[in-house]
Amino acid sequence: MVHDTISVNAPLREVYDQWTQFEEFPRFMDGVEDVRQIDDRLCHWRTKIAGVTREFDTEIVDQLPDERISWRTVGGDVKQKGVVTFRPVDDTHTQVTLAMDVEPQGLTEKAGAAIGVLDSRVEGDLLRFKEYIEERDEASGGWRGRLRPEDSPDSSPDDGRGQG
Repeated sequence: MVHDTISVNAPLREVYDQWTQFEEFPRFMDGVEDVRQIDDRLCHWRTKIAGVTREFDTEIVDQLPDERISWRTVGGDVKQKGVVTFRPVDDTHTQVTLAMDVEPQGLTEKAGAAIGVLDSRVEGDLLRFKEYIEERDEASGGWRGRLRPEDSPDSSPDDGRGQG
């Protein structure tokens, strides 16, 4: 499990709105080459890390505006899930916390995980996001829809909660 928090010098709504612009992630996430939003819930990712290119899809499991976005990979060999939370510090500062659970694939990724490469990558990505949003006058867009686990295609009909 990787976990990191950063304080951003921007209001909560602006920070949250910018984070929902998934197609802009390559601007501040190291190794992310492309993100294409398929619909409100699904994104297709292309990454290149340590010379290895991977493509995979993620599903937003739970999205509550100005509070949290959680996701998981669907299909394929990339296995990860995570949540990013947003908390106002005051009217002009927001705390962003990112927690991810990633299952490393192959010897290189497992060795990298053992020496904390993913922790460093997440820390760097959050720092670059902070710089990216603080350099702007406002978010480049925003999606404020509510997605619930029970609305997920993989939800269990008997308990109403999403899997994952």
